[in-house]
Amino acid sequence: MKMYGNWRSAAAFRVRIALKLKQIPYEETFIDLDAGDQHRPEFRAINPQGAVPALFDGDGPPLTQSLAILDYLEETRGGVRLLPEDPRARARARSLAQVVACDTHPLYVPRVRTYLMEAYGLPQARMMEFVRHSFTTGLETLEKRLSGEPGTGRFCQGDQVSHADLCLVSLWVGTRIFSVPTEPYPTVARIAETCLALPAFAEAHPLRQPGAPQA
Repeated sequence: MKMYGNWRSAAAFRVRIALKLKQIPYEETFIDLDAGDQHRPEFRAINPQGAVPALFDGDGPPLTQSLAILDYLEETRGGVRLLPEDPRARARARSLAQVVACDTHPLYVPRVRTYLMEAYGLPQARMMEFVRHSFTTGLETLEKRLSGEPGTGRFCQGDQVSHADLCLVSLWVGTRIFSVPTEPYPTVARIAETCLALPAFAEAHPLRQPGAPQA
């Protein structure tokens, strides 16, 4: 497999973890988002949205959107299972994943931040307030659900890693990048640190990828 990604992309991070958990060999080409390489015609031909990740599995068009890629890997590859067999547990894992990937992460991606600052003259300081608010709403939702619902175990859904954990960790690592306070979210913290202690999560960490800063 071949993937186009970026060291700090939360969506690429989620897919990278799944590939490592399932022990699927892959080659990752990093797109320089700061330089605007995602807007170049050659990359727009791969993904018209101009976003990463984009995953090629042999011949055929690329797969895009991290949750769709995670489902594809789950449905086409063996190895460790990342969704529960029980339909209700599977729905809960997907629901928790979507809190991050559908309702939180899209609010603070670079194209949204850039548009708000350019179109409405939003100063950088106010933009950071908006970003932290977006993180906080997602973290509050996760904390309430994970601390109050019986499905939570060692991980988001029971005692096995699922798509929900991949998404939770991608959000958690972002709190460091954007200096978001995390003290009010002990259950989220516990699960995130449990995941990051696993080799696949640690190896996929944004700061361990080419192009990442040293700290």
